[in-house]
Formats: sequence, structure tokens, C-alpha cells
Amino acid sequence: MLTKENILTLLEEVKDPEIPVLSLVDLGVITGVEISDEDHVTVNMTPTFAGCPAMDYMKKDVERTLEKHGISKYTVNMTFDKPWDSNKLSDKGRQHLKEFGLAPPPKYDLILDLDILEHVKCPYCDSDNTDLRTPFGPTLCRSMHYCNNCKQMFEQFKPL
Repeated sequence: MLTKENILTLLEEVKDPEIPVLSLVDLGVITGVEISDEDHVTVNMTPTFAGCPAMDYMKKDVERTLEKHGISKYTVNMTFDKPWDSNKLSDKGRQHLKEFGLAPPPKYDLILDLDILEHVKCPYCDSDNTDLRTPFGPTLCRSMHYCNNCKQMFEQFKPL
């Protein structure tokens, strides 16, 4: 019998193509799973950015994963009904980002200000003695920082 929990567990296999240690479930991109009486599975996804070049790839990867597990009746929707924000990252996802060498975005309440982007904890030595080098990283969702303690450059997954 198919359940929402079963589907979410299967979708843990689907990794972000830019951060392969992070599942789409932990990233918070999978925003809904519904199962009809006829075992038709509907997966709703919200990309991190409207112009994210990985959107089609992620959708296809979800479809391949469902098919691999014998689910042939499905619909995968990209939706912008509820915009993605970095608070949707799971605690497990934040830990995976840190282990990957990316500073996870801080959680925030209602208002996102520049102070959150500028003051980042180093994922290598946990120092707060860091500087924002540029808000523009190798992808839209990352910024570049420098740790004055361990002398390492690092990226932060931007808070949105």
C-alpha cells in the first residue's frame, strides 16, 4: 500500500544535482505528496529559484525514481504556489550542507536582512570571524565567504 511517508522515503534517493549530498526532500523542494484511491501519486515540487537551471533535471529524476520503484501512475508538478525559502531546509539537510563544506543558511523569522548574509559561521572550524567576499557564488543560491581563523574560502547556501 502506498503512503505519503513511503513516497517521501523513496524520494530521499533524489539528490540536488548541484549539491549531491542533499536530497530534494531535505532541501524542502518536495512540497507535497498525494495518493488517490487508484494509487495515482502526485508529487508537487517548488524550485529554489524561478530560473533554476536544474528544475527539469530534478523533475525527471523524481519521475525515474518513482518508476524504478514500480510506480507507473504519477504526476510530478512544478509549482510556485508556495515560494521556496531556506527555512524549508530540514535539520538533516543543514547538517549535510555543513559536512559538504557549505555554510547552511540560518533560520529566520519573517524578515530576512543583510546581516544574516554577512555574518556566517565557517563550516570548517565553526568560527564566526568571517567576511562576506561576494554575494555572488558559482550558482544563484550561493555566496562566497572567507574565514579569518582557518584562512579558508567557503560558500554559503544563501538564506532566502
